[in-house]
Amino acid sequence: MGHPTIYPTGVTVYNTDKAYPGYTIYQAAGQGALLVDNNGREVQLWRGLDGFPNKILPGGHVLGSSGQRSPKHGVQDQVDLVQVDWDGNVVWKFDRLEYIRDPGEEPRWMARQHHDYQREGSSTGYFSPAQSPLTDRGNTLILVHANVRNTNISEKLLLDDKIIEVDWEGNIVWEWSPHEHFDELGFDEAARNILYRDPNHRPSGGGMGDWLHINSMSTLGENLWYDQGDKRFHPDNIIWDSREANIMAITSKKTGEIVWRLGPDFDSTPALRQLGWIIGQHHVHLIPKGLPGEGNVLLFDNGGWAGYGAPNPSSPTGRMNARRDHSRVLEINPVTLEIVWQYTPAEAGYVNPLDSYRFYSPFVSSAQRLPNGNTLITEGSNGRIFEVTADHELVWEYISPYHFEGGSLDRMNMVYRAYKVPYHWIPQLETPEEIPVEPLDVTTFRVPNAASKGFVREVAVEGVLERKRDLEEAVFCVISDTDRKLK
Repeated sequence: MGHPTIYPTGVTVYNTDKAYPGYTIYQAAGQGALLVDNNGREVQLWRGLDGFPNKILPGGHVLGSSGQRSPKHGVQDQVDLVQVDWDGNVVWKFDRLEYIRDPGEEPRWMARQHHDYQREGSSTGYFSPAQSPLTDRGNTLILVHANVRNTNISEKLLLDDKIIEVDWEGNIVWEWSPHEHFDELGFDEAARNILYRDPNHRPSGGGMGDWLHINSMSTLGENLWYDQGDKRFHPDNIIWDSREANIMAITSKKTGEIVWRLGPDFDSTPALRQLGWIIGQHHVHLIPKGLPGEGNVLLFDNGGWAGYGAPNPSSPTGRMNARRDHSRVLEINPVTLEIVWQYTPAEAGYVNPLDSYRFYSPFVSSAQRLPNGNTLITEGSNGRIFEVTADHELVWEYISPYHFEGGSLDRMNMVYRAYKVPYHWIPQLETPEEIPVEPLDVTTFRVPNAASKGFVREVAVEGVLERKRDLEEAVFCVISDTDRKLK
């Protein structure tokens, strides 16, 4: 994507007056669950605790996984979901979804957890002054995988994204399977056609069709829409999103029916056309009660490639038929579908449409609303976590210095999802000293000893400046005309 080969890592920007004070947790590639303060100091590492994602609970407990199933036999299956204390001791564990007998492996129970989970007490798993996840009791919603066959979708074996609820003892007390609600998902005839022929076939994991690839799932929690009488937004209902199908939906916990849906089509009404196509999105959730924007839908609209539909020049078969080479963070009123707040390449400062790719993560990523009204954004494909104000000012930025080694993610510093929590959630640590970090002026910064110590001799060449101005005006006219056509 045109990024430089050499760039700073750790904290590169920190405005102590405007950034939210707290610790950030993320899965550091090849390390484990890593907790850093606002100056990038690494204050705790739970080595080897995988995170899909990692979430930190009050009191310094952390959720994650002890390992992943071999990709030869499964697609992103975590073997378990565990809760560990500050010292790494396991205090809760779930792995009894399915007894797995993979060729060449020891048979074992597995959770097959992937992408998301929620502990009772918190709708989203991130901090809100009105919510607190339980640490010593309560139920847990878990997004898991199940191998299914449904010829209404395809004759091929499907990888389904089942949602289960387990109690503290690990008993499954509720479950919901999206493949049983295929007719409620809004696929048109063209989409059904390509889904039947190619439901996102994955060569790994036994060759299943990862047809939806749900990557976020959370309860709605108490919210103003339900308080105003809209039953679709019952606090127990579950909001989720399908990365491959460009679908965001709410499932009734009581009936299992889909009661609210956005996508897969974004052209059928004026409100949808105004919203624009949401493609390959991640971390769709309702902003929890107690935070600015509570009740609105917040999501990371990746762009990239996703969707099923009619073939087009970029998608000869109709799979991955929607494409866009930049990302957006959207806060949406779920009733009117109006955009309440957004962070796009324009708000990031890339006003030239030709430069929009500079805010772009075609996979992973997330957004979290903070108590001071700021938004923490994980631009995950390049390991960037940053915080912006409601006025889009960058007030904190961190680049992960850790890279994967080997496999499909070799040399990538990818971050799936990061969360920030207040200092008081971690009583084991003293509140750290906060030191401002001024952004570098990249137009003048030079690597030491790399810049010439001499001077540049400058001369004017007759006619060159005039031709340069003519060229700049011509390019501006082309860009302006392109921008008008896009609008």
